[in-house]
Amino acid sequence: MQISPENIQKVLYELFLKYKFNNTNAKLLANVFTESTLDGVSSHGVNRVPLFIEYVKKGVIKIDAEAEKTASFGNIERWDGNLGPGIVNATKCTNRAVELAKQHGMGMVALRNTNHWMRGGTYGKQAANANCISILFTNTKPNMPPWGGKDSRIGNNPFVVSIPRKKGHVILDMALSQFSFGKINDYRLKGEKLPYHGGWDDKDELSNDPDKILSKERGLPIGYWKGSALSMVLDMLATILSSGNSTYKINSKEIETAISQVYICIYPEVFKDNGLPEKLLEEIIDFTHSVEPINPEDTIYYPGERSAQTRAKNLKEGIFVNRSIWEKIMAL
Repeated sequence: MQISPENIQKVLYELFLKYKFNNTNAKLLANVFTESTLDGVSSHGVNRVPLFIEYVKKGVIKIDAEAEKTASFGNIERWDGNLGPGIVNATKCTNRAVELAKQHGMGMVALRNTNHWMRGGTYGKQAANANCISILFTNTKPNMPPWGGKDSRIGNNPFVVSIPRKKGHVILDMALSQFSFGKINDYRLKGEKLPYHGGWDDKDELSNDPDKILSKERGLPIGYWKGSALSMVLDMLATILSSGNSTYKINSKEIETAISQVYICIYPEVFKDNGLPEKLLEEIIDFTHSVEPINPEDTIYYPGERSAQTRAKNLKEGIFVNRSIWEKIMAL
């Protein structure tokens, strides 16, 4: 079914008010969930709303809590999320990392005890809109086996890099699994197989069947052993820098919560390069775009380009929302 972004935002805003979020946070949550859906990332947009509300009901997400600074070391700070809404905490910590970057050239906020930030690219875009480069990452519950292992011990720890650009920001937003579990669930809802292997089934065979992968949540690391190693390193960094929970500790909880995140921002204006960064970005993008595709009907994209095209299409035609998901939201 097609729904306008204005209608989605209105329904979600009223829903969050119903569940006792204050006006400011209800608007922020409704906006972020809508914007993610508008950009074609329903897996971390409207599709996540029912689970988000379930966690609110269970007290996993503390509706009145927000991140607060616990320690400062110049341009590096530690914050505690107090188990508040991940979107609210991530927005606040990104803003602070931007402030530190504009004061010092580079700023870092390490956050512990927070909840799922939903779509990580949201905060990459937030930093880019403030004319900052960003490097952001989070750990998660274990949902991938380390390379060669049978059981999940590492997380698909999302990793974001954003670069401001006048013609459209460059935003890399990727989980360290071949497909995020939200995306795998998207394919399941549509009754489709994944285009490539996305994880292991209960017979320890690689599979592209969403149901078989989701049954045990054993995702396939990007780059096989390389993705496995990168997942462990990001977990180590998030844990050490925030003095928070590792994937191991998160695993001891019934529900994924109290996770650790890192927000690094760089203010490129300190270099006073007078437009050179834009020229260098265009050089790289033009060179990449100019390659002949293997399949003539394919197009080569830079990170974030397809999301921008999807957004333009959805603004014109309305957003496709899974009917069963929307009915669940309306019933909340």
